[in-house]
Amino acid sequence: QASARPAGRRPLGDCAGAMPPHYPENIQYSEKYADDNYEYRQVILPLDMVRKLYVVTHGHRLLTEDEWRRLGVQQGVGWQHYDIHRPEPHVLLFRRPLDTDGAR
Repeated sequence: QASARPAGRRPLGDCAGAMPPHYPENIQYSEKYADDNYEYRQVILPLDMVRKLYVVTHGHRLLTEDEWRRLGVQQGVGWQHYDIHRPEPHVLLFRRPLDTDGAR
């Protein structure tokens, strides 16, 4: 029987073992953690904000501070969106240097 979708393409949910992403109702902030140089945190966006994120970045670049603040992410001074975790683009990865005192 012929399939209506292009060859090699599977509908969402057909991927063995793949879990659909968890989109919270509101922005979620992880606990902070650190290495010798930086303090880190993850910010998980709700689906409506992920759609806005893709309008701005098309999923191909990091957000500037002004951009993530316009999305509604609220955190102190010094945080930078430093990486895109491709399997979970709705999880923003942030870091800032240790001992950031809040002064600009």
